[in-house]
Amino acid sequence: MNLSQNFTLEELTYSRTAVENGLENVPSPRALQALKNLSVYLLQPLRDRYGKTIAITSGYRNETVNLLVGGVKNSQHTKGEAADCYIAEGPEKLLEILKASGLTFDQAIFYRRKKFLHLSYREGFNRKQILYR
Repeated sequence: MNLSQNFTLEELTYSRTAVENGLENVPSPRALQALKNLSVYLLQPLRDRYGKTIAITSGYRNETVNLLVGGVKNSQHTKGEAADCYIAEGPEKLLEILKASGLTFDQAIFYRRKKFLHLSYREGFNRKQILYR
């Protein structure tokens, strides 16, 4: 199922941790709508500006999967509002494109050592918060 032109439900719900533990990682209808919003309003426009593939290393995580991967209790991943993104040029480049784009987003968390950018979008108020970890 396509959530946007270049992002699918499968890639935004795939979890190696879920597979290894025999868990289904299926979003609720509310989380599914949030994944669509994330894809349509943030990920796809960002990919269009970048012009190349953006790999999703972690998208939706049910509460059990989130616990197993060490996610925070109220993680936006459990609501379908967040995805961890990777590009070959590194998270710096993706953050640079995001800043220049003017796109609405809730959080961009730059993980230097892990080499990915956590991006979130939620319906309603978005903080445009940039954090470095």
